Amino acid sequence: FDGEKKKLDDILNKEILILDFKVKDSKQRIGSKYITIQFGDGDKNFIVFTGSMVLINQFEKYKDNMPFYTMIKKIDKYYTLT
Repeated sequence: FDGEKKKLDDILNKEILILDFKVKDSKQRIGSKYITIQFGDGDKNFIVFTGSMVLINQFEKYKDNMPFYTMIKKIDKYYTLT
């Protein structure tokens, strides 16, 4: 994916346009996965990485709806799409 890297905390509670995503096996934590999310904000594209299983499951559930607008929120220790 092309785009400037952002931290997940930088985009919380902000509406973004989800363009694409990839789920891969983590090299850092064996046996776990991580997701690369490509999103648009204005006329620029960005990417963000996370190991959040809640987000991975939600993205896989909504993959047929892309591109779509959403917000990522943090509830307690978990990230979720709204």
